[in-house]
Amino acid sequence: MHLSLTIADCLKKSSQLADVSDSPRLDIEILLGHILKKNRTYLFTWPEQELTAEQTKTFNEFLSRRLTGEPVAHIIGQREFWSLPLMVNNSTLIPRPDTELLVEAVLGLFMDDERSQSRRLLDLGTGSGAIVLALAHEKKSWQCIGVDKELAAVELAEKNRAHLELHNVEIQQSDWFSAIETEKPFDIIVSNPPYIDPNDEHLKEGDVRFEPLSALIADNHGLADLEFITTHARQYLTENGWLLVEHGYDQGSAVRDLFTMNNFDQVNTLRDFGGNERVTLGRKLP
Repeated sequence: MHLSLTIADCLKKSSQLADVSDSPRLDIEILLGHILKKNRTYLFTWPEQELTAEQTKTFNEFLSRRLTGEPVAHIIGQREFWSLPLMVNNSTLIPRPDTELLVEAVLGLFMDDERSQSRRLLDLGTGSGAIVLALAHEKKSWQCIGVDKELAAVELAEKNRAHLELHNVEIQQSDWFSAIETEKPFDIIVSNPPYIDPNDEHLKEGDVRFEPLSALIADNHGLADLEFITTHARQYLTENGWLLVEHGYDQGSAVRDLFTMNNFDQVNTLRDFGGNERVTLGRKLP
């Protein structure tokens, strides 16, 4: 038997999440909004609104799951990225706000293009499809390909592509460049690859405990996949094509060295919202 709760009752339960979340109130608002199919403004406007018995049951189940540390995005099966609603599950990383910096950086490089200008873009390790779908949404004249070696990720990204009705995107299974043809080079290659050191103590904390390790960790202190991508990207880029990668907050210098060693110029590192070095880009030298 579940006693019905009001919206105000539910919001008060955010105090229970203080030890497991950096944003307990927001977590409750998102869970509640999802259950009621209402926006956050509604929650503040109608605090005395009672949940149905079924809604109360679902809320208590969601709260119990969040108390174990399970990410909100996994509980509701959705995360917004670049204002696009994306389905998420435990087969891929949950898209992070900092990754929007990568999208901004790509758009900034081509801001002088005519609206109809065609470009080819490749997203390596696409996961939920967040990066490639955001860019394809902004640039309808671009031909975009997102690849991932994990079939579950490919299926999820394709679901998101179909849901967003983005017809200028292909989702394919490929272990980095393994299924990509060199005969059709790209103007832009982007990637948010695994870049965490396997020994990093933060792997035991927060949301990452619920995400696939294969999408998080890389050998050589987290640099192995970044090294592979920068070494091989040249042969898949057009002359003067651009490579952009996301990396760890303390890897900027090492990644810039990788770009320079592999004959990229105009190498630059951008900082995320927290002021950390997060995205490095460079242009292929002829």
